[in-house]
Amino acid sequence: MEIVPIDTPSLGDRSYVVHDGEVAFVVDPQRDIDRVLAVLRDRGARLTDVFETHVHNDYVTGGLALARATGATYHVNAADPVSFERSPVKAGDLVEAGEAMRVRAVATPGHTFTHLAYLVESAGEPPAVFTGGSLLYGSVGRPDLLGSEHTRELAHAQYASANRLAAELPEETWVFPTHGFGSFCASAPSAASSSTIWRERQLNPVLTRSEQSYVDEPFDAYPAYYDHLAQLNLAGPGAPDLSFPRRAGTTELRRRIVAGEWVVDLRHRAAFAAGHVTGTLNFGIDGEFATYLGWLLPWGTPVTLLGETREQVARAQRELARIGIDRPAAAATGRPGTWTAGPISSFPTARFADLARAWQDRPVAIVDVRRNQEWRAEHVAGAVHIPLHELPGRLGEVPGGEAWVHCNSGYRSSIGASLLAAAGRRVVTVDDLFERAAPAGLDVVSRQVMA
Repeated sequence: MEIVPIDTPSLGDRSYVVHDGEVAFVVDPQRDIDRVLAVLRDRGARLTDVFETHVHNDYVTGGLALARATGATYHVNAADPVSFERSPVKAGDLVEAGEAMRVRAVATPGHTFTHLAYLVESAGEPPAVFTGGSLLYGSVGRPDLLGSEHTRELAHAQYASANRLAAELPEETWVFPTHGFGSFCASAPSAASSSTIWRERQLNPVLTRSEQSYVDEPFDAYPAYYDHLAQLNLAGPGAPDLSFPRRAGTTELRRRIVAGEWVVDLRHRAAFAAGHVTGTLNFGIDGEFATYLGWLLPWGTPVTLLGETREQVARAQRELARIGIDRPAAAATGRPGTWTAGPISSFPTARFADLARAWQDRPVAIVDVRRNQEWRAEHVAGAVHIPLHELPGRLGEVPGGEAWVHCNSGYRSSIGASLLAAAGRRVVTVDDLFERAAPAGLDVVSRQVMA
């Protein structure tokens, strides 16, 4: 039995192809199913079954499209109110994938009410459990995504589910979660790439701390597009149209910018700062592009993509399809000079050492666009804190004059600076690691000092 993970780093998730050389099954496939089909072709395996651990909030599933494309049986919890034909599965059900692999559904509520894990056994192999958004590497899936009115109930359920898996499964059981590789569906990030039940028993906080301390733990914000994806997944999404978008010329691009649509420059933040079309926004394809564009973009707003190459645009289009933004309004490739007939705008980039000098020499506004938990842990004294996902609605709260925007590494600060620059503000983006702020001479206030 071989387990092949299919990573989506920009969303922090994994899907899995499991095969025995002849037949295969898939767990939690994402919408761009061509990646799954390529693995199946490469392994020479025939797909018989597709399993969903839960109705996803952070990406559009490819389960239905994959089952239809291959003739595989699509297993979805019988309690999920989907509007398409599927093979209903419930806790305790056993599915035989070929002659060698036995898949058993296990109730693991907590991330959602109807969450299932799948325990896989094959003769001569250690067992494996596909945990979706239940037991993750060093964490568990968040219990707050279905609304604050359900959070405490789901938190108790999540704690119980994770501890039950840890208690009942053999310690050599391999753990294969869907979330937890940077996904906002995870309660906490983890750098681990593999784990077992034994390892999680030793290191996972939900297995080593009291239930009440876990239930009382606060959660930070999650991307706004999560509120739309569960309904898309319940409706049964089809495969995405990844054909190249319609090309836009300079006149159309200017018209879209003036109309208030989002025209998104996919280039690296350094290239954007050095020169860009006035009014465009920088969401570099090199970072968590889909997460932050999907978070900030008002749902339903037309988006146009600008990339140096067709490959950049195609990659961005694939990322957007994964979160339910199906077709960009238009696209253009090349350089800023080919996207506008007018002047090219720019703004400076700097390090925290430059900010420290500027802070001493003249009045500047420091704008911290990190999330609330990051701010509470430590921040620059005197900075204005506006989380990036709140910035479009709070631009008026940024003090006048020169605004220096920073985050934890530079990616989010460039997004924030582009939003402010599009609004006519004079900005500097701090492209630096926050850990260098204090050594640069800035007064950094930590959680311990605040307490």
